[in-house]
Amino acid sequence: MISQEKTEEHPFADVFSEDETEKNFLLSKPVCFIVFGKPGVGKTTLAHQITQAWKCIRVEALSILEEQIASTTETGVMLQSLLLSGQSIPDELIIKLMLEKLNSPEVSHFGYIITEIPSFSQDAMTTLQQIEVLKNLNLKPDVIINIKCPDYDLCQRISGQRQHSNTGYIYTRDQWDPEAIESRRKRKKDALKEGKVEEEGEEEEEQEEEEAFLAEMQMVAEILQHLVQRPEDYLENVENIVKLYKETILPSLEEVMAEHDPQYLIELNGNKPPDELFMTVIDRLKYLNLKRAAILTKLQSSEEEINDSLETEELFRTFSSYKLIAPRYRWQRSRWGRLCPVNLKEGNIHPGSPDFVVSFLGKMYCLSSEETLKRFLLNPRPCLLPPMPAPPCKVFIFGPELSGKTTLSNLLAEYYKGK
Repeated sequence: MISQEKTEEHPFADVFSEDETEKNFLLSKPVCFIVFGKPGVGKTTLAHQITQAWKCIRVEALSILEEQIASTTETGVMLQSLLLSGQSIPDELIIKLMLEKLNSPEVSHFGYIITEIPSFSQDAMTTLQQIEVLKNLNLKPDVIINIKCPDYDLCQRISGQRQHSNTGYIYTRDQWDPEAIESRRKRKKDALKEGKVEEEGEEEEEQEEEEAFLAEMQMVAEILQHLVQRPEDYLENVENIVKLYKETILPSLEEVMAEHDPQYLIELNGNKPPDELFMTVIDRLKYLNLKRAAILTKLQSSEEEINDSLETEELFRTFSSYKLIAPRYRWQRSRWGRLCPVNLKEGNIHPGSPDFVVSFLGKMYCLSSEETLKRFLLNPRPCLLPPMPAPPCKVFIFGPELSGKTTLSNLLAEYYKGK
């Protein structure tokens, strides 16, 4: 018998499934970064730029402490009392808060970027223990960025920094040293002379450059008297800290980088400007199969007023054209309709309010309150994963006294993760 090849019944059918694609995204791991490098090489600056572009969460001690102090939690009050009394915050507490942040809902959705682990402090954890913490994170780092810079160049750069005594702004040598500014101007003029012939309007350009140079020198003269050198920027202190880094931390980091997938290891030249380093990282990320976290947008501003009595269809028709990401691209209605996804996940049915409508993955969601809105903005994934939006299942158990109703209820709640 001649076997006949099976042909597809619908050869031109669109196999793309929007629901399946959305589910895969919600189950995917957010991209996580870690930046290595010698002290003062530019890790913090690069991390800030990546945070702005990639929309990930920057996990650093200072921002976490400020966030805790600004809150009214017990930990925040304790931190504030420690600082007001002139005491230092224990390293154990700082590491604990950083680990809590790394396991927080917003990091689970947006991902993170770390620059301060491992640290020089060995009081709470040794370097090897800190490395083990990184390896055992629930969300392990996907991309390792290593900024390299020769010791001499780095020491000269840091020792040339000055801080404004009033504003706290840090100036590099090229910004405050008149000799460095004059040398840079001379190199620029020589390069221009070599690269072009006499042209009309050249005198005007030179005059403009001269005026800009005089304005820059005047600004330098004004700030020069306010600039001070911090103790940590003294050359001998910089050399000591770089030496300590190479002896205590660098060997462990080299092992981590050797074990990491080389495709996701980005090495940078620390002598290049920060913007150039940032663009190098972004260009590398374009060629990797990595996705940024989807951003949530609150569609209604505080100045706008929407009538609460609007019908559901009219409500979504109104919001579908708010804050469009592209012309003629309207937000779509989700399967939740007007129900609050956060409340529905908890087993309660509450209609959403027009004051708390957000867009996510091209769809609109109505939240019922400020609290549910805040939770949804931190991490919407748990509320949207299948089998949601499923109506809550409520079971009523009755029977005679001492028949085991409570025990059975607790067992069912534990098994089905109910309440």
